[in-house]
Amino acid sequence: MYSHVKRISTGVETLDRALEGGIPQGSWVVVTGEPGVGKSILCIHFAYAGLKSGDPVVYVTTEQEFRDVMEQAKQLGMDFSQFSVYNIAWKKEPEELPEIVVVDIFGLLKVARQLTEKSKEESPDKVRRYAALSIDTLIEAINEAYEILAVAKERGTPERHVRLVIDSMSAFWVDKPVMARKYSYQLKIATHRENVTAMLTSQYAPTTRQAYGFGLEHIADGVIHMWMDDVESAKEIRRWLIIKKMRMTAHATKAFRVRIESGRGIVLEEA
Repeated sequence: MYSHVKRISTGVETLDRALEGGIPQGSWVVVTGEPGVGKSILCIHFAYAGLKSGDPVVYVTTEQEFRDVMEQAKQLGMDFSQFSVYNIAWKKEPEELPEIVVVDIFGLLKVARQLTEKSKEESPDKVRRYAALSIDTLIEAINEAYEILAVAKERGTPERHVRLVIDSMSAFWVDKPVMARKYSYQLKIATHRENVTAMLTSQYAPTTRQAYGFGLEHIADGVIHMWMDDVESAKEIRRWLIIKKMRMTAHATKAFRVRIESGRGIVLEEA
């Protein structure tokens, strides 16, 4: 039905098959679920598959330092150190053209300070102070990453395909969840391009199993939901994944059992 659509691999073979070959290029895919279900690991798969296929990657992580992401990835059989990595928090300029640009909390702090200084220069009497975990700071950091990757002649418009990971979006509205939809639209309008395929995570509260703020799923082209059975009842960890929606895709509609294996990462089994 959608044979003309260019597909982007998730890095998980079974999931790609369930998506008719992968995510439609240019899509925004949100991975939802409570802590511990494997959302960040799916992002690692997505980014690593991009690097192996020659796609530049922008990797935003608000949950942990990227060196910890790299260490976890290596344990799961994905070695990021074989690729050229640059963190925008670093003071030194990249010695070679990076293949992956990292934006962690320290990078966001740096960009927030830069934006505040620019505001001070433009309007000394009315300085706008930018927070690290603000959508404006995030947009600026992503555009800076595109420039470092040398993928965009015109600011914010990549000329070649880029993979964007944001893990997690919930950090940007955790103190004001009612703003989730507004911030989601603001980010998508500013950064959505046909040449950018994005994977974003959204945290669900373990107690209510509801999102910290509603809105991100509404602007997404695809939603992959991950969860685990109640551990007190099951007396073991049983993780699951289901594709709730994916535009331009006749996707699988049944849940997959999720195993996380050393040296392999996410392994999906049909329920």
